[in-house]
Amino acid sequence: MEFVRVEIITAATKLNGFKKAIAKLGVTGMTVSQVMGCGVQKGTMEYEDEIHEDIELIPKQMIMMVMEKDKLKKVLDVIKKELYTGHIGDGKIFVSEITNIIRIRTGEEDEDALH
Repeated sequence: MEFVRVEIITAATKLNGFKKAIAKLGVTGMTVSQVMGCGVQKGTMEYEDEIHEDIELIPKQMIMMVMEKDKLKKVLDVIKKELYTGHIGDGKIFVSEITNIIRIRTGEEDEDALH
């Protein structure tokens, strides 16, 4: 079985609705961290033509989930629906392949370690 890691950096405002929607898809866990960051606009709330000399870091949340690859399309659809506001700062989604999962306590690997 193939696994993927989905990492999302987004504003914190819609996390509760997102958690409920993602749970319905059978995702068994996630890690949420409070982070600071900025994107292309360097922390401003709109695009500006002027060059910014300073970068303003904005509070964000980073959400990390690992799942079976066959769940990815539905999970991405939920992420895009639940976290979308149409405003700058909605965030980014990063998807990467996972080559192995190991549960430290039991030594279980891959699917057994995930569930």
